Amino acid sequence: MVSGFYKKYIPLILLVLALLFVQAMCDLALPDKMAQIMNEVITGAATTAVLKIGLVMLGYSAAVTACSVAVGYLAAYIGSGASRDMRAAIFNKVSTFSGTEYDRFTTSSLITRSTNDVMQIQMFTIMLIRIVLYAPMMAVGGIIRAVQNSSGMSYLVWVIVAAVAALVTTILVLLLVAQPKFMSLQKIMDRLNLVAREGLTGMMVIRAFNTQEREEQRFDGVNKELRDTNLFVNRVMSALMPVIMIIMNGVSIAVVWIASYYATDITMVTNMMAFMQYAMQIIMAFMMVTMVFVLMPRAIVAAKRINEVLKTESVISDAKDAADAGRLKGDVAFENVTFRYGDSENAAIENISFTAASGMTTAIIGATGSGKSTLVSLLPRMYDVSSGRITIDGKDIRSFTLKSLRDNIAYVPQKNVLLSGTIASNIKYADENGSDGRMVKASEIAQAAEFINEKPEQYDDPIAQGGANVSGGQKQRIAIARAVFKQAPIYVFDDSFSALDFKTDANLRKALGENLGDKTIFIVAQRVGSIMGADRIIVMDDGKMVGYGTHRQLMETCPVYQDIARSQLSEEELANAR
Repeated sequence: MVSGFYKKYIPLILLVLALLFVQAMCDLALPDKMAQIMNEVITGAATTAVLKIGLVMLGYSAAVTACSVAVGYLAAYIGSGASRDMRAAIFNKVSTFSGTEYDRFTTSSLITRSTNDVMQIQMFTIMLIRIVLYAPMMAVGGIIRAVQNSSGMSYLVWVIVAAVAALVTTILVLLLVAQPKFMSLQKIMDRLNLVAREGLTGMMVIRAFNTQEREEQRFDGVNKELRDTNLFVNRVMSALMPVIMIIMNGVSIAVVWIASYYATDITMVTNMMAFMQYAMQIIMAFMMVTMVFVLMPRAIVAAKRINEVLKTESVISDAKDAADAGRLKGDVAFENVTFRYGDSENAAIENISFTAASGMTTAIIGATGSGKSTLVSLLPRMYDVSSGRITIDGKDIRSFTLKSLRDNIAYVPQKNVLLSGTIASNIKYADENGSDGRMVKASEIAQAAEFINEKPEQYDDPIAQGGANVSGGQKQRIAIARAVFKQAPIYVFDDSFSALDFKTDANLRKALGENLGDKTIFIVAQRVGSIMGADRIIVMDDGKMVGYGTHRQLMETCPVYQDIARSQLSEEELANAR
């Protein structure tokens, strides 16, 4: 699949091959021209003859330089262009993943695959184009020219054979030793990124518990493993250069030694010098290929890891007959819904059935881990039900296209995420061309207008990555404003009021009731005080719905809800609520 990114560059690759062929022919012609100059000088030829050959050599050298520069530019263009396309393809593919795929691939691994892995392939591509395509031309051409220049000294050919055999054997031995370590490097990089990411994002927790030393040791362990693996690989491959130098010098000695027995005239001496140059070119061609082999194992691993992402199909996608949902009214029904994460035998939620008509506020409450967030995440199809079905306006949500379904749902997840930019860009995230008046109204409903107006640049005030420069309550209110701004028929607030004080919470719920009274609203909450006024309350316990009704009804019929309410409210507050 990775190879497909190079299809559009085939014309450029063919051009590179032509340039490399010209470069190789010019390179291979230079030793012969040097031998001619030596013959001319030794035989006392005219200066003009020597100059003529010298000018030809300069022409060859200029052609080699021009071709080398052009090939270098084209190799960089092809490598960087294909890498850009790969990164875009990975990002686009990941953006289609459901929660199931995100559970399979860790965030740190996806980051490594779209950065470090792509870079490994880019480096290998450039080296492949500049060296591997060029080296065979030099090797084959050098062997042909060397045989032509070994006339009368046939033993010289065996020198090259022995040198190449020794070099290939050395390369194979070194690769067999280093290959397993090459294969493990990318996995170690994954772990390093994971530890670094956790350390950086969790720095406040680490400092609060004074565990900096433990985290440093944890990072140092992975860092040392990466260092040791790199050192092993580099030490093994560093043995290659001394072997190559020994072979090259051995070839030079062998050529001179053999020529001393067989050279009978000056022409054979100059041919010997040309032969030596061709022998060096042949050995250098093999050496260049070897240098690419150093990068090849990591590039192969990187390509497999990228292919793994690109070939992964999301378990949630549009059905073949999926239709555009259009503008929905918002009547929601869960019909015997059961859901399991992955291959888990235990259901996260089981046999959930209820209806939520347009204009109703449905609250969901229960202990931690009871399945509240899982339940609401099924509505925008972050996950798909394992059995049963969810309908909106009487139609199964799987019959709608994902885009049109999610266009009808304003979702505030449990973990509020703000993107780097400004307050305005975050609130207008659903429609960047939306009016400022609509933005201000949404922020007023979300009880965010007051603190936004106190900012130096108000709505143009910058938001750092992840909303690091605003408090938890402010982040939550901006996220709520972003959802309100969308003006969808269905709203899902997944524990979105937890960071708000009681006064702000009450004002927010009142504003939502006044301005979104005709919408279908789902509120996941931990506080009974936040949901007592809901039209219907669902009580979850261990993945099952153990209560459904109004606050007053549940206080009479649902022991789980009674326990939650009495743990949070006084008897007087409960009496007033009734």
